[in-house]
Amino acid sequence: MAKRPTILDVARHAGVSKSTVSLVLQNSALVKDSTREKVTQSMTALNYVYNRSAAGLRGTPSGLIGLIINDLRNPFFTEFAASAQMRFAEAGYSTVIANADENPEIQAQVIAAMIEHGVSAFVLSPSYGGDAEAFDRIARAGKPAMQVMRKADDRTDLFPLYAPDFAHGGELATDHLMQLGCRSIAFVGGLEDRSVTAERMSGYYQVMAREGATPRVLSGRPTKNFGRAVALKFAEEPAAPEAAVCFSDLVALGMLSGFAEAGIALGRDFRLVGFDDIEDAATAFPPLSSIHCGPQEIGIETAETMLHWLDEGEKPAPERRTAVSLIARRSSLGSNEPVTPLDPRLDPPS
Repeated sequence: MAKRPTILDVARHAGVSKSTVSLVLQNSALVKDSTREKVTQSMTALNYVYNRSAAGLRGTPSGLIGLIINDLRNPFFTEFAASAQMRFAEAGYSTVIANADENPEIQAQVIAAMIEHGVSAFVLSPSYGGDAEAFDRIARAGKPAMQVMRKADDRTDLFPLYAPDFAHGGELATDHLMQLGCRSIAFVGGLEDRSVTAERMSGYYQVMAREGATPRVLSGRPTKNFGRAVALKFAEEPAAPEAAVCFSDLVALGMLSGFAEAGIALGRDFRLVGFDDIEDAATAFPPLSSIHCGPQEIGIETAETMLHWLDEGEKPAPERRTAVSLIARRSSLGSNEPVTPLDPRLDPPS
């Protein structure tokens, strides 16, 4: 008996993705008329018959992507999530977004609920802590899953990691401050038991060791409040550092606020570099130097990688690191330097 044609056979015949064929079968308005006609012609040519009830029984993918973010209050992760969601929408997938709030128990609960509701795949910027059961449940369900930005499960053969080259970012930031003549440079923010903290600090340590300088680390939650407190502390120290690399832009923006309270001029009395290059970095005063990690770009690329995995069945490499760059602005360069043009992502003035 000849093998019955599948959705994948139709997709190959029509020269489209499997998800596009699924959208045609669902009569989705997202599909162009020309594409719909081409898919329909391929179904006819292959004698493909869609059994809707059987498809439901065997658990056909729902077209839902589970997007779980460790902290949606952080603009960096919000920019990532919005970009990923929009790219999935363009491909005809709906996205269920959840904020785990850095709580592994909430993360596990959300994963279980999304599996019960039949998501097709997971993209996780995971919370740290907890046991491996949440990720084990994804594996048992046979759902493709990617870790992004940070690694909470070491099994990247099962859950590939897609993240910026944080270590190189720490190196770029520290080397920039060294080139400006700073020798006493602190690293501010980040929790000690987090891999992403270790990655960002590793580049800092590398440059400090190369230059024979003594590192100084002030660990803490990556918040504006923590950054402000550190800045006020430095303002009272007779031998405070000359500069700082911050774990994140949120910490750096807090330091910027604290130094403003203390009457310390950034770029002259103290030089500061943040990390992530969120939109607020360019519009702060003074504009904040930062390591650009491209959360929007990574969101799009992550979605495209997952779509390829779903449509073609090709699992991505266990780990991919994306390039980072230094965006130097007045917080490190000083007030006599021109302001970097506003990020084109930002709305122009009316």
